Amino acid sequence: MTKASLIAALFTVSVFSFPLFAQKTSRQLTALKQSAVLDLGKDYEQYKEISFKIWDYSELGYKEVKSSTLLQQTLSQHGFSVEAGVAGIPTAFVATYGSGSPVIGILAEFDALPGLSQQALPEKLPAEGRTAGHGCGHHLFGTASVAAGIEISRLMAAGKIKGTVKVFGTPAEEGGSGKVYMVREGLFKDVDVVIHWHPGSENMINLQGALANKSAKFRFYGQSAHAAASPEKGRSALDGVEAMDNMVNMMREHVPAESRIHYVITNGGKAPNVVPDFAEVYYYARHPSREVVKGIFDRIVKAAEGAAIGTETRVEYEIIGGTYDMLLNKTLAAVMQQNFETIGGVDYSPEEMAFAQKIQSTLGFAAPALTTARSIKPLQKPDNPSPGSTDVGDVSWNVPTVGLYAATWVPGTPAHSWQAVACGGTEIGTKGMMVAAKTMTLTAIDLFQQPELIRQATSEFSTSRGSDFRYMPLLGDRKPALNYRD
Repeated sequence: MTKASLIAALFTVSVFSFPLFAQKTSRQLTALKQSAVLDLGKDYEQYKEISFKIWDYSELGYKEVKSSTLLQQTLSQHGFSVEAGVAGIPTAFVATYGSGSPVIGILAEFDALPGLSQQALPEKLPAEGRTAGHGCGHHLFGTASVAAGIEISRLMAAGKIKGTVKVFGTPAEEGGSGKVYMVREGLFKDVDVVIHWHPGSENMINLQGALANKSAKFRFYGQSAHAAASPEKGRSALDGVEAMDNMVNMMREHVPAESRIHYVITNGGKAPNVVPDFAEVYYYARHPSREVVKGIFDRIVKAAEGAAIGTETRVEYEIIGGTYDMLLNKTLAAVMQQNFETIGGVDYSPEEMAFAQKIQSTLGFAAPALTTARSIKPLQKPDNPSPGSTDVGDVSWNVPTVGLYAATWVPGTPAHSWQAVACGGTEIGTKGMMVAAKTMTLTAIDLFQQPELIRQATSEFSTSRGSDFRYMPLLGDRKPALNYRD
């Protein structure tokens, strides 16, 4: 986009699409936003390098020491005051710049997924010496959020906007519910609006919501014995796990259709000729309603208890995570949509087009046209909620929250796949990352300059949440599950 076309686009969006922006002159808003976009563009190589370092680290939830440290150092170098180790989590942090109101928060994630080691190539090739991978693009997520925070701080330092920006370093989104502990600790209580984003295969504002989720590890204890010479003396903990799994699988017929239940056996014994005296299974329960999730989880617990009785074993369980569904805010979504359309999507180079075509050939289904990475989907609420879960849900029930998906993966690429990891290690990923950084920055500028937007968003938030709402985390009062990936 040329300088002239950027100014024209910003003028059109600011004056004609959203009347509240007319409270400031279009020249002031256009110049400010243009400056921010140009600054972020100049710093592209720096942010690309940061994201690739975190992609290489590929650290699992609550183990993201190098990733978190890199983001903290980057923010500190730009004048942020960084508080590390918040909410009892060594890799969580809050970085603050400015003072006074309004206070705008930006979420930053950086954890990877186990079992998704992959090189930045369009064929399945694990990276040597690495077992995890960024199959959800959190290396891009954290970097873009830091970039947006830094750009806002520059505008504050120049006297262009006033208030406070906070970048929240939020570990272990993938099952560890890091943000829930941060919400529970009260770290968001003074924040007016929270902005976030997520990597994806298309460009859209998040009006899908999210599924509430509750997870736990069920541990069965039995009696070991020689599986051939004296099996009658043993009581198999694995039998307990398998009996539980069978009962839960039968239960699937009798839960609401929107429910999702999945599990993995994380420990099933060590040798076939030894009756295992310990076995463990890790369960997720999901549904659009957190109240329904509670009921489903209670039934899963009953299945575990019944399995223990039937196999003469003993069972214990540990809550690992629990996240709310998403409370959406249409006021904020409309503001972000306009800025998203102003920035636009991603164009691929000829080399990237070739890479993308090879990625799509591995998907096993007809994928959307590659040109869809250029476009921004219209602002509309889908018929069904997102099939995924996120601890952003808990934030959204405590602070007005808005987010977007940016095309950092080849169109059609599913999350949590080797293809997503591969894309995230290329400029296909980092170009989309900067689209997100620019969109979040422009959205934050609007919020800092137009206090009426925050008042409207807060009014909608209060109405949607209801006057009788009381926040009770689904994971209860347990301490952060810092070793849940062990």
